Amino acid sequence: MPATAFAPAKINLFLHVGAPQADGYHPLRSLMAFADMGDRLSADPSAAMEVRVRGPNAHALDHEADNLVARAARALAAHVRTPLAPFRLTLEKLLPVAAGLGGGSSDAGAALRLLRELWGLTLSDAELEAVAASLGADGAACLFGRPVLAEGRGERLTPLAALPAIDAVLVNAGPGVSTAKVYGRFDAIGVFDVMDAHPEPPAFEDAIEAASWLATQRNDLEAAARLVEPSVGDVLDTLAGEPEALLARMSGSGGTCFALCASDIEAEALAERMESLAPDWWVRRCRLGGPWPDDT
Repeated sequence: MPATAFAPAKINLFLHVGAPQADGYHPLRSLMAFADMGDRLSADPSAAMEVRVRGPNAHALDHEADNLVARAARALAAHVRTPLAPFRLTLEKLLPVAAGLGGGSSDAGAALRLLRELWGLTLSDAELEAVAASLGADGAACLFGRPVLAEGRGERLTPLAALPAIDAVLVNAGPGVSTAKVYGRFDAIGVFDVMDAHPEPPAFEDAIEAASWLATQRNDLEAAARLVEPSVGDVLDTLAGEPEALLARMSGSGGTCFALCASDIEAEALAERMESLAPDWWVRRCRLGGPWPDDT
């Protein structure tokens, strides 16, 4: 049987974004949790290293000649600089693409974890995290899928062991949302966060307490994303009006939005209603927290 690794969806419970620095990058501060649903990666011995993509959203990667799974494998091999056995990596792409869920970064993280095990490498978690960070802003955070407070460019991570598991509903209206376009609109609006003006997230007892505190926070990219892709606003406004939603917010730069719920009963009811109201929308009930085992 092939070895497998789970690549959970990343959710930005809040996202504060500062003014662009001289190099064009924006400092950020985000509380990230991970869902018990996402993509899955498997590996089989092969004559040469290769990556295959299948699943309901595989077509969205057809234009990518070099996806993050392939880049992760090359980066890890370059880091260890030793002959390694080749594998065929098969990505089952279940998450929508360009959706604010960190799918590519999480897929890369799954590849790094899986190949470290299959190649029998003695790299520490910190060394593997450095390789992941080289692949993008969400790379380090998405490597192990643990709840974290991410700061800087996303590379400064503070684990949040006290975050409770929270039932939620993820909703995406369909169109992919360009991160570059959202940041372009965000810069044009010109309202930036003061990055050192926020308290640390407290320990939460349950979803209700978490949602109450998170309601005092925000996703700074939401206004820009609404302008770039109006369907983001449609989803947010719909979720915010539903009785089961303790909090409705956008993840990342869009276009997936989420609603936090008090329990799985409320989440199930909300997901069923969303599927009925908008059959064309991508709707998934899940639990947020992490890390989740590879057999999830």
